[in-house]
Amino acid sequence: MVRRHGRQRAAGLGALPGPGGHPDGVTGWLLERPVGTVAERHVAEVEIAGRCVHVHEVDRPTLVVGSGQRRVPDPQVLAAAGVGLVRRRSGGGGVLLRPGEVLWVDVLLPRGDDLWEDDVGRSAWWLGEAWVGALTVRGVEANVHRGAMVATEWSAAACFAGTGPGEVQVGGRKLVGISQRRTRAGARFQCAVPLSWAPAPLVELLGLEPRERALEDLTAAAVGLRELAADPDAAEALLTALLDALPA
Repeated sequence: MVRRHGRQRAAGLGALPGPGGHPDGVTGWLLERPVGTVAERHVAEVEIAGRCVHVHEVDRPTLVVGSGQRRVPDPQVLAAAGVGLVRRRSGGGGVLLRPGEVLWVDVLLPRGDDLWEDDVGRSAWWLGEAWVGALTVRGVEANVHRGAMVATEWSAAACFAGTGPGEVQVGGRKLVGISQRRTRAGARFQCAVPLSWAPAPLVELLGLEPRERALEDLTAAAVGLRELAADPDAAEALLTALLDALPA
């Protein structure tokens, strides 16, 4: 079970909104901030008893790979880079989480909720729309990808190299990655928004070849929030806007 904590300061994000409980302006959503290592929070069984938003702090650089991902770096390479490794329970490619460099939000939705969608290809559309609404408030024009999974040469290894249903793009570049794990109780949508998009460390860790082409392709595939909003508190502001944009 995930350990939970009330109000806390997330590295690089400033003071997060709300002391816990129901976020202001969002009816029916519980706001929690689980604590522990990235690994502990990814592998933990999370109780889905109602609508809930988990806001996470990244405690150390960690490469998070998908449940079925085959390309995993050598442990010695990771140790030399000072990067941890964890395999999440949801699918998709790898994401490199670094303190102060990513907005990581999990959204828990119980099965049977009005927002629940049995069709996995459509199940994250509503969440993508909430992110788009939050970005619009922040002056960023974005769109939800509603088509099938767009795979690329690198997407099996790197999450932000491809685009899945419900994920959010800005100018054709991915900004919000969403992976999903569904159980009998409900769905856990894991969302990641890079504050800056610098894929070189990920390319190196995964050993993608040819490296120059992989770096060029990944650089063009995604974008970081700081490239779109000069506000030093852009992540905190986007999180506040997302909480307000979640459907009641």
